Amino acid sequence: MLVVDEDGLKSYFYSDKTEPNHCVFEFIYFSRPDSQIFNEYVDKTRRKLGKNLAVENPCDADIVISVPDSSNTAALGYAARSDAKFEIGLIRNHYVGRTFIAPDQKSRDLAVKLKLAMVKEVVNGKKVVVVDDSVVRGTTTRGKIRTLREAGAKQIHMRVSCPPIRFPCFYGIDFPTTDELLANNRNLEQIKDFLEVDSIGYQSLDGLLSCAALPKDHYCTACWIGKYPIPVDMTSNKFAMEHYQMHMFDEDST
Repeated sequence: MLVVDEDGLKSYFYSDKTEPNHCVFEFIYFSRPDSQIFNEYVDKTRRKLGKNLAVENPCDADIVISVPDSSNTAALGYAARSDAKFEIGLIRNHYVGRTFIAPDQKSRDLAVKLKLAMVKEVVNGKKVVVVDDSVVRGTTTRGKIRTLREAGAKQIHMRVSCPPIRFPCFYGIDFPTTDELLANNRNLEQIKDFLEVDSIGYQSLDGLLSCAALPKDHYCTACWIGKYPIPVDMTSNKFAMEHYQMHMFDEDST
């Protein structure tokens, strides 16, 4: 804790625990691309994520578009490692905030409609790779895909720069229950059908961590593998408790 008062600046350490568990979701979604966090620039890391995503999940397509703004640099990285060129197919309304943290689904759906506009002439008749930073609930993503179809996209291939989110976050990110997560109890084929895309590919966890600057054990990956670095009270969440107990000591839980 930093305290600034009339005597100047003082620093206090409130714990003897020194092992870091940084939220790697900062790289994927939250931080601005011009930020520098965990000894690395966010833009650089996101480009690495996009390039590795293209290596792990290649696609025969005409263009690559991002879901602005947080996936812009990942989409540039993906295009750099593929034969498809980067295009601006979605335009963001900057007067609308982040949509997945809206309090209910109706609010999220409305926010997405207000937030993103389609550039029809860019996607019409094209095989399109859509790069997104993450897919949490999936309902707003499906709405974007339907809009792309209406704009005349010939094929739509979804590529996601992080692994499937299968477990709740209890540390501040707004997906607190297992039930609302798209990837919970769904395989890739079922996720593809739900999103109504022609194919889907996620970044592997090893691929994600290889793009980050610090050693992989410096990051929290609980939302993907269900291992929580700090114990949490999950007695009020039956599904979370079951998954926590099931995966706490399971090294193959990915």
